[in-house]
Amino acid sequence: MFQNLEVFRTSYAMARHSGARQAVTAANMANADTPGYRAQKIASFADSRAADASADLRTTRSRHVSTNVISTSARVQMSDAEASPNGNSVSLEQEMLNSVEIQREHNRALAIYKHSLDVLRVTIGRK
Repeated sequence: MFQNLEVFRTSYAMARHSGARQAVTAANMANADTPGYRAQKIASFADSRAADASADLRTTRSRHVSTNVISTSARVQMSDAEASPNGNSVSLEQEMLNSVEIQREHNRALAIYKHSLDVLRVTIGRK
């Protein structure tokens, strides 16, 4: 029932995206002392959506490609942080800040999902 509602798909994609970002941040923190390790990052959900929207898809038929498909694939990029003498580019302070930002993004996705469920329940008369 709720798969056809765009708000649920968006909040689901946002939660999955924040989970992928948190996994990359955790891997960076785990490899903070590994010589030669290059920190990785994933852009925020908003930045990823803006990039997806700017790359408009061309369709040959009206039902060929759905333009409102939400991409849940996260693009991992190398961080542009300066490397230490041993070649490691992980900054624990930056990773901790990233982790807080990711937690806020995930909480926002859950709040949107919960509020949308509440609106549906009120609409159909169930509390």
